Amino acid sequence: MTNRKKGVTVLLAAGVVMSLLLSGCGNQKNRDGKVVIEMVQYKPEAVAVFQEFEEKFNATHDNIELVIDSPNDAMVILKTRFIREDNPDIIGIGGDINYSNFLDAQMLMDISDFSGLADIKENYLLTNKDLEYVPKDGVYAVPYMANAAGVLYNRDMFEEHGWNIPATWSEFTQLCEEIQAEGIQPLYFGYKDIWTCLAPWNAIAVNLCPTDLAYQVNSGNATFSDAYEQVALKQKELLEYAQPNPVAYSYNDACTAFARGQAAMYVIGSYAIPQIKSVNPEMNIDSFVFPANDSAEKNILNSGNDLMFCVMEDCEYKEEAYEVLRFLLEDENVQAYLNEQSAVPCKKGDYEIAGELDGMRTYIDNGVVADFQDHHYPSEMAVDAMIQTYLLDNGSNALDTFLARFDREWVRYNKDIIAKVKAYEEKGE
Repeated sequence: MTNRKKGVTVLLAAGVVMSLLLSGCGNQKNRDGKVVIEMVQYKPEAVAVFQEFEEKFNATHDNIELVIDSPNDAMVILKTRFIREDNPDIIGIGGDINYSNFLDAQMLMDISDFSGLADIKENYLLTNKDLEYVPKDGVYAVPYMANAAGVLYNRDMFEEHGWNIPATWSEFTQLCEEIQAEGIQPLYFGYKDIWTCLAPWNAIAVNLCPTDLAYQVNSGNATFSDAYEQVALKQKELLEYAQPNPVAYSYNDACTAFARGQAAMYVIGSYAIPQIKSVNPEMNIDSFVFPANDSAEKNILNSGNDLMFCVMEDCEYKEEAYEVLRFLLEDENVQAYLNEQSAVPCKKGDYEIAGELDGMRTYIDNGVVADFQDHHYPSEMAVDAMIQTYLLDNGSNALDTFLARFDREWVRYNKDIIAKVKAYEEKGE
């Protein structure tokens, strides 16, 4: 899960888009006898490694020129380009609601015949099936990198105090109380940046809710009020072990505080490791899966497709696009990305991953993972803000108010999808 930048003005988006369009990358499909394959990828923090990929590919291919654009606010730019019918050949996006919408709009190519899919871990391919509004034949994305979200902890601090890694919810809360008793802050949150409210939410929810909950709700077989009650209660209980007034502190504040030893643990994803290390490069960090259950055997790692590649349906050069995908999946390129971004590989193989993820390694290797629940939430619903409001509400009806609002807002922003699911089920397909 990445930092969600919201409120981008139309004027800014239009200016950036116009600049990109004037570059001519999307329109110039053949240059100096070479087929030009344009990719737009959405991770600005990975610009450096994608520049290396572009240079390396072009130095080793005589018949294809790869152009990779890594703009800020890439999703805004992509959606505007789609409206203008100025599509790139490949897009690098996350496995979230945007993927669901692009797929539903039939914008993505079925790449079932791409041989590289055989090398992708099955659980990450299945994750994308849950993102389909209704079941759909075919494969429409190559999962490339995942992230992992749970609990980062200060390994040196744990060793110094002899604290044990908890495996159940009761062990976790007991650990927090033990840490507090020693005069140390157990947890730190940066809830001023409302998107961070989703980090504990997702890590808890994957352990307590089915992966296809959104589909079950859309089909009328479940409600969020029932499914999310324990998730909401447990996230609010975490406030007892957090610093005072966590909504006064940002994501950067929380990363900095953890890096400086002001808290023993930080409930966040692997994506925060580079930020933490930028403050304290020598910090000895490890991690563990969030133990939301009272049975250790039921624990699941929160891990979703953070970066995957889709070929656009109107791409004129399918085989050349496939060659780009094969190049990206070469072992040395996968490892290069891992080294740069502290990510989790979706490709099978014995890769070296960040030492900060050692405590999650067994779950990663064995595929005991489940996707982020918020990957199914429409952005207009602003679930992160809803969670923040609930956490701040100390009224006796706070839980019921939050859960009722969740169900109500879901229907409001998903009417078309609910109707689509209903029609699909009525056909009995």
